[in-house]
Parts: sequence; C-alpha cells; structure tokens
Amino acid sequence: MSQSAKTSLLIKTSLIAVAVLLLVPGLAFAQTPDPAEAVALERQGKWPEAVQAWKQVIARNPTDAGAFASMGVDLSREQKYAEAASAYRKALKLDPQLPGIALNLGLAEFKQGHYAAAATALHAALAADPSSAQARTLLGMSYYGARKFDLAANYLEPAAKADPNNAELHQMLAQSCLWSKKLSCAQDEFRLLLEKNPESAPTRVLMGEALDGLGKPTEAIAEFEAAAKISPNEPNVHFGLGYLHWKSQDYDKARQEFERELALDPNHAQALAYLGDVHWKNNQPDAARPFLERAIKADKSQRLAYLDLGEIELQEKNYKDAEAALTQAVKLDPTQPDAHYQLGRLYQARGKTTEAEKELQKVRQLHKKADESVAGKMPPGAHPGRPLNQN
Repeated sequence: MSQSAKTSLLIKTSLIAVAVLLLVPGLAFAQTPDPAEAVALERQGKWPEAVQAWKQVIARNPTDAGAFASMGVDLSREQKYAEAASAYRKALKLDPQLPGIALNLGLAEFKQGHYAAAATALHAALAADPSSAQARTLLGMSYYGARKFDLAANYLEPAAKADPNNAELHQMLAQSCLWSKKLSCAQDEFRLLLEKNPESAPTRVLMGEALDGLGKPTEAIAEFEAAAKISPNEPNVHFGLGYLHWKSQDYDKARQEFERELALDPNHAQALAYLGDVHWKNNQPDAARPFLERAIKADKSQRLAYLDLGEIELQEKNYKDAEAALTQAVKLDPTQPDAHYQLGRLYQARGKTTEAEKELQKVRQLHKKADESVAGKMPPGAHPGRPLNQN
C-alpha cells in the first residue's frame, strides 16, 4: 500500500470510528395541520412509511419547511443521506432559521464523504449556535476528511480537550497536528495516546515522525525501534527506521532496515531507492544499479533513483543515459539543487559551457533560497500525508 493510500485509510478509519448520528428531529416544526399520520409512523420506527406520509403532506403544502426537515430526518435514519441532504436544503431554503437543520445537513453531507459541503453547512450551524459542541466537532472532522489539517486541528483541539477519554478523537487531532506541522501539539497528543496504549505500533511511528520534525533524531529512532519491536511486520516501519538512520549517515544500520522492509515487500519502491543510494554512497555502483532500476520499475516517481543512476552513468561517461536520468530527476523536483549540479558537471564534461553555467547558476539560486526559507523555522520533518517520504 502506498503511503498516500495508507494516510487515506487512516483518515477513513478515524472518521468512521468517531462519526455518530446526531439528528435534530424536524417534525416539531411542521406547520401543516395534519401531520399526525407521519408522526405516528415515526413513533413506530416505520421510517419508509413516514417518508411517504411526509411526501403527502408536502404535496398538499409545498412550502412547509418543517415537513421537508422531518422527511430529511427520516431519510437519514434510513441512511439515504443524499435524499436527506436534498430535503434539508429545501427546508432551509424555505426557512433558513429552522433550528438544528443546518447541523443535520452537515451530518448528511459528511456521511456521504462530501466534506467541503459538510463544512459549509456546519459553519452555518455554528453561526446559529456558537455553543454547539456537535457542530464544532463535526466541522473539525470534515476538515480532517478534506485534508485541511490546519483547520481540522483548530476545531478538534477544544473537542478533544472536552472529551479526554475519546481515543479516536485524540488520534484524529494528533494526526491533524502532525500533518499541518504543528509538531509540539502532535507530540503532546501522541504522548497522551501512548500513555493509554503503549503497545500501539502505528502511534509509535507517528510519534517518531513528530519527533523527527522537531529535530529530535535520537528520540525519533527510539520510537521507530519500539514500533518495530512491537510489530516487526508492520508495513513501512523498517523503511522509516532505515530512513532515520540514513539521515543520520549511519548507512550500515540504514541498509539493514531497508533490507528488512524489502524482505516484507520486495517491491517497496522507496526501500529499493534508498538501499541503492546506500550502496552508491559506499562507492558500490554495481551493487547500487539493480536496486535503483527496480525502484524506478516499481514507481517512476522515485527521484532519488534517477539522480543516483544519472551520477553513475556520468561517472562511467555514458553521457546520453546520464542526461536522460538527471533530466528526469529535475523534472520530478526542480527545486532540488543536486540534480542541477550533476547536470552542470555533465555539460562541462561535454564542453557545453553555456548549458553548464545555467545549471550551476540554478544551484546557487536554490541554495540561497533554501537558506532563506529555513531561517527561524523548525527542521524539516516528514511530508504531510506522506510520512518520511523524501525522494
């Protein structure tokens, strides 16, 4: 499973675990003088029949906002959320002040995975009732589902503080803080979660990512080692641990972890790329090449594999192949100076002084830009939503 797919699964699982049906009955608002049949059917739990009864009420009075709202509630109880959302919208169009219906609309959209539409409705619900904990929590969950993690953290934090025993809510907040680079918040939340469940390998991994982002490599490695001990077959744990050793330039330990990841998943593209890079850094181009080529075969977005292959081809004076690989590395991420530098060296070797100077000028500009962007900021951590992916 790719890291983005893993993140999507984390999001989906968290949302399912926390989401509950929070319906505000609409029948009390019906203005038609004879909704008795629909009300009686609702009391018997006969939701499909109640929906049909409300439709008859609406047929007699198409401007009855409360009838539309009540029908929306019954449709939600049948889990027909698209139809429910339509009914709620019609109710709010007729009477925007109907209490609780914007909240119901937000929940119906949320249940369909329409997180942006849910957020719009829930903002209206909060404006109507700023004290509504339900609307605030659902709004945070909607932003989480929409991958707007910075906004999600803002709304989930008070909800989590108000419910300290809700592990799923705290997990969602911790992930939102991590992926919006609010790393101190993430660290605090993951620590709280680990106090309750110290044997959770996924939480150990995410805690490690937060610590890595805070510039605490020793602590980050310890968390990944703990995760590997708890669940040695957990996907990506050995790759993450290997990557942290790689960043610390402990290439022998990095190699061991990448090999362990590949024993579990022989086509793990990142592990292949970084294992190839370790061999290349150890001046073993013949050992590096097959891993780099396999990495590209598994995933053509592996920039590091193209970069290293380009350097190997350049060293062996295979200039055409070197240029193709290095050009692809630049195309995948033109903001990284290393591929521009190698292209500059290649053009120099081929006597293309103008092209060489252009590439080396880009290197100088990118180094200057990197220095400016880093000033006053925390050390770089894992990419939001793609933990420890540093191609």
